Amino acid sequence: MSFLVVGLNPTFQKTLCFSSVIPNTVNRTGIHRLDIAGKGINVTRVLSQLGKKAVYLTQLGGLTRPLFLSFCGEDFLSVEWAESNSPIRFCYTLINGADSSVTELVEESSPVEAGTEQRIIEKFDFILHGEKYAPFECLIVSGTKAAGFPDSLIPLMTKKAKEKGLKVFLDVKGKDLTESLRYRPDVIKPNLFEFASTFAPQLIKNNDLAGDDIAVKEEIKTIMLEICGEFGCRIVLTRGGQKIWAADGEDFFEVGFQAVKPVNPIGSGDAFTAGLAAALLDGAGFREAIAEGIRCGALNAGFLKPGVIL
Repeated sequence: MSFLVVGLNPTFQKTLCFSSVIPNTVNRTGIHRLDIAGKGINVTRVLSQLGKKAVYLTQLGGLTRPLFLSFCGEDFLSVEWAESNSPIRFCYTLINGADSSVTELVEESSPVEAGTEQRIIEKFDFILHGEKYAPFECLIVSGTKAAGFPDSLIPLMTKKAKEKGLKVFLDVKGKDLTESLRYRPDVIKPNLFEFASTFAPQLIKNNDLAGDDIAVKEEIKTIMLEICGEFGCRIVLTRGGQKIWAADGEDFFEVGFQAVKPVNPIGSGDAFTAGLAAALLDGAGFREAIAEGIRCGALNAGFLKPGVIL
């Protein structure tokens, strides 16, 4: 089977490990690494490590583009890209051994130049309808898009993929998600906070979920079942180390899992997405596919490099 993975916010991920971090002073470490990351890359890399054929579509620009593509080659990833003249952002993971905390520092992307949207659409159509690749069975759109892209882009990709007969998995939020639902994606998989901020913003206060846990669960459950019923999709909401919430149009259910002590949890949600999609396209049942997603997420957490299971 073949997957087309769209991730429009590529990243260099710098991971630094400290035995302890002392504020307001110089902290040094010899344990650090630089990787390519971002949700789209992480999903693509895990799919390839699961033995699936996957093509990653993104926008690239700036002086570090050759380095980014070099890393893609080292990871044996198939990549298609459109010129954006937008420098690739850097994000940073600080792992503090003293308290096992993981702090993520995220650079917002620079806006892509005018015309990038059209170049991405042309590249998308070329990949989807051309003869360069075997026919695709699934589109996965993962992560926020870089600044400068219109809200119509991801819904348009969803529409085109569904018209082509592909399964569509969306790990997006906001208008990227709400405007795509009309084209009936097969699975949506944001995390709980992203889902609530999109469909129940009244539950968000001070950048966190607020209110009684039982009341929040009941409200989210009702919304999930309504969306499944209206748009014919299935929903999976990851919740960090807590039980996963899922709905398939008829039932809402929770899936627990054995917590693991992570080396680096960054990318585990993306590994979950890859495992879930791969299992469903292999013919697994919904609960079985969620279990495979959990397995991949746990494997990722055991590595310092983000977005890997091997």
